[in-house]
Amino acid sequence: MADNASGKDQPERRPGLVVGRVWGVPLYLNPSVLLLAALITLLYGNFVRQQLDLHAAAGYLVGFGFVVCLLVSVLLHELGHAITARRFGIGVKGITLELLGGYTEMDRDAPNPKVDLLVSLAGPAVSLVLGGAAVGVTLALPDGTLWNELSFQVAFSNVVVAIFNVLPGLPLDGGRALRAVVWWVSKDRHIGTEVAGWVGRVLAVAVAIAVAALAYFDILSLFGLVFMLLIALTLWQGAGQSIRFARISRRFPLIDLARLARPVFMVHSGTPLAEAQRLALAAGRQDAALATVDSAGRLVGLVEKAAVEAVPLERRPWVSVDTVARGIDGVPTIPVGTSGDQVISTVQRNPGSQYLVTSGQDVVGVLRLSDLAQLLEPNGKTRT
Repeated sequence: MADNASGKDQPERRPGLVVGRVWGVPLYLNPSVLLLAALITLLYGNFVRQQLDLHAAAGYLVGFGFVVCLLVSVLLHELGHAITARRFGIGVKGITLELLGGYTEMDRDAPNPKVDLLVSLAGPAVSLVLGGAAVGVTLALPDGTLWNELSFQVAFSNVVVAIFNVLPGLPLDGGRALRAVVWWVSKDRHIGTEVAGWVGRVLAVAVAIAVAALAYFDILSLFGLVFMLLIALTLWQGAGQSIRFARISRRFPLIDLARLARPVFMVHSGTPLAEAQRLALAAGRQDAALATVDSAGRLVGLVEKAAVEAVPLERRPWVSVDTVARGIDGVPTIPVGTSGDQVISTVQRNPGSQYLVTSGQDVVGVLRLSDLAQLLEPNGKTRT
């Protein structure tokens, strides 16, 4: 089961449903967990029913109990990350349990490679301790009993999770540990992330090849085949996201709002859209951000580019510019001197297509998300 502890150097992920708090940390449950719970309850319930000659209902009840044990094990694994992160002053935004494991989201990156390494390995260490304790319980219980079977499965799953997660490739915990080592050697976090991401892709390919071999020799069941292929796909996608984000974050220092923000071209409320565009073109400001002002000259709205493009050309002389504008109170603001890292944090906290760039109380420009994206991932296209 895949797992990772993510900081600001990872793309933000969308949490699931809030189900409570554990030691003050919000706990989320991704709806995909319900699918996994149903599959394990059904498959493991049938298996234990045949092994121990149980009634069908009892077998499924045992299967559901095993699901609960798995989720608690994953939660404790994630709490290992969370508590260790807090120990070093890193805030924890939440823990999410999902189909193939879970992840812990932190509010900032580890300050140095040592902390990154310790936070990364804390989760697998918890799983290894849980697995070891369950092995001891299994050996102490009589063979062929229900509790012996359950403790064996808990021991097996925790040991497998611990071993699998220390494999040295992102998005696994071992990948973060590898990144920390490369970061320490190279003095560059981004290089560490890219190296660990590429190793993660190699691991994904290796898992896919192993799955194909096991399927060829009829060693894997259909469920095992699908489950392992999902793991390989998750590894590949997670590694690719890490590589991409490392390349993007390397360009954060290039974010200069004074240069990147578009100037504002203002027209009075009630101006027809076509006339507003004509005035901007006549003033040589067709690339400026179009805004509306009231009779007193106060900025009241910011025109949305997507809304303008949705209006047919023949209708623009009859459509007021206000109908394609967003009230200024609803547009997030960013001070002009904000650093690149802080700009990205603001954009992540306040998703939108445009942001007002301010200097004190004055609006000095508009940052378009498309311009920011082009700066971070150059593709040769002109600004639009």
